[in-house]
Amino acid sequence: MSLLGSFRKELQQRIPEGLVFAADLNPDLSAACQAADRTFFVPRVTDESYPDALLQICIENSIGLVVPTIDTELRVLSEHRERFADKGIHLIVSDPGVIADCRDKRRTAELFGRQGLGTPEIFSRDSLQFPCFAKPYDGSCSVDIYFLPNEAAVTQDIRDHPTMMFMEYRDLADHDEVTIDLYFDRFHQLRCIVPRLRLEVRSGEVCKAVTRDAPYLEQIQTAFAEIPGARGCLTLQVFVDRRTDGGVYGIEINPRFGGGYPLSYLAGANFPGWLIDEYLFDRRVAFFDDWERDLLMLRYDDEVISRGYSSST
Repeated sequence: MSLLGSFRKELQQRIPEGLVFAADLNPDLSAACQAADRTFFVPRVTDESYPDALLQICIENSIGLVVPTIDTELRVLSEHRERFADKGIHLIVSDPGVIADCRDKRRTAELFGRQGLGTPEIFSRDSLQFPCFAKPYDGSCSVDIYFLPNEAAVTQDIRDHPTMMFMEYRDLADHDEVTIDLYFDRFHQLRCIVPRLRLEVRSGEVCKAVTRDAPYLEQIQTAFAEIPGARGCLTLQVFVDRRTDGGVYGIEINPRFGGGYPLSYLAGANFPGWLIDEYLFDRRVAFFDDWERDLLMLRYDDEVISRGYSSST
């Protein structure tokens, strides 16, 4: 909802008659669709007809900019980005290789290595060191993650899980968990870095966070100055070691807007406006570092009400 609102605000400042649309498998039960200017049904993203259906919607409604927001659609849309571009539609998604590096946490560690960022050690399941942390290398939304203090904690289900990976445990008592919003322009150059210190997380989604300046940002800027094939918002998660004066370890990176991005927007990092400027107005985006420091976000639940709803289920 907040992300949709920020796109609407920035679009209407530039194109007063501009509209923001939303698409979903079930638009009637989507809060974002209820808030959009117009909504569309699309097939499930795993359906082979999904890219064609989305492209047809864009053509018929003169849509010029498409921003995917869920993990499962990124790979398939990245493979069709040129088809959209041929119709004058800018699909804001990174190249397939970048998507693969981000989705597979084993490849993510290799990406961090190429970019010069340290990562926790990854263990073979036959030679685990404890304590360690287990999670699927293709997982998301904090599903099937485990802290394993010793051998006895490794159940047979965990050991037999086909995509489970095991990595060095970083104790949050000694580390800060920081999410960093990165903006990459259409030339794959880094143009903004905003770190959000995570204060509280609920069901895998940050609910309390604060923007924080830190010495390690210079390291991040150097390491991620360019990622070939990256575009738009990438969300980097790191652990910062308080005992080593800011040692930074990359945990994962998601090639999409993260749930906590509205804090960065309110701090002045105008990713929606920059996407509109770049792709609809052919404007260059300069490096931006004037975001508001020490801005605190406290999230709460709200309601979206839609009248006249009926369903047979």
